[in-house]
Amino acid sequence: MPVPSGSAPVPAVPGAPAGDPGDAPEAPPARLWDRMRDDPQYAPEHLALEAVRRLGPEAAQWIAKARAERPDATADQLADQAIRRFVNRARLSGAVSGAAGLPGAVIDVGVLAWTQARLVLHVAAAYGADPQHPDRATDLLVLQRVHKVAETARLALGVAAGRERAGALFGHAAQNPLGRVMLQLGVRLARMAGVRAAKRVFAKVVPGAAIILGTWANSSATKDLAERSQALYREHRSGLPQPRRP
Repeated sequence: MPVPSGSAPVPAVPGAPAGDPGDAPEAPPARLWDRMRDDPQYAPEHLALEAVRRLGPEAAQWIAKARAERPDATADQLADQAIRRFVNRARLSGAVSGAAGLPGAVIDVGVLAWTQARLVLHVAAAYGADPQHPDRATDLLVLQRVHKVAETARLALGVAAGRERAGALFGHAAQNPLGRVMLQLGVRLARMAGVRAAKRVFAKVVPGAAIILGTWANSSATKDLAERSQALYREHRSGLPQPRRP
């Protein structure tokens, strides 16, 4: 693992403007939702690529400020600070859409996956890995268990990037019925956000289903991801030359 048109739109997500590339929206940007809807098979790869583009600079700015404010803080302490922040956000992520049924469920897990990507990039920054490096997209896909190994993650990212470029040049020609597209998108994003999130999708979609998963489900999946991220980036940091202490 390295450390180094015929379809209907997805409902608008509050707090997810298309924005400037330098912005860091709280939820996936509108253009990313369009890309994932048009190419649901590679939704996690599109999300990972966009997360590094949009959230990597935010993580880099955060760690520079955090180190300036707390020069004696260890990497573990800074990572724990970021983890607490984004686990708390994950607890609330399911309420961001306000939409019901399958579209609402898809938005819920998409926002959770975005929040988790933000966490990973901040943890990477805390341990000295560049959160803006393309390898972070590979890390995201392996840490979120979309792919088991980095090689297949890189291949899938390359395919997704190629399809993204082709879509921009020629336009998407998705003809799948909206329901099938949304279901595929929901399943892919739910797998990225954690197995428990998939149960939330079906609990929200099936009429009369008891939503037995509360905010703890999001936070539990995110805490598991945080532990894997810390383990990976601690190992990365151990391979870097450490600054001498006076």
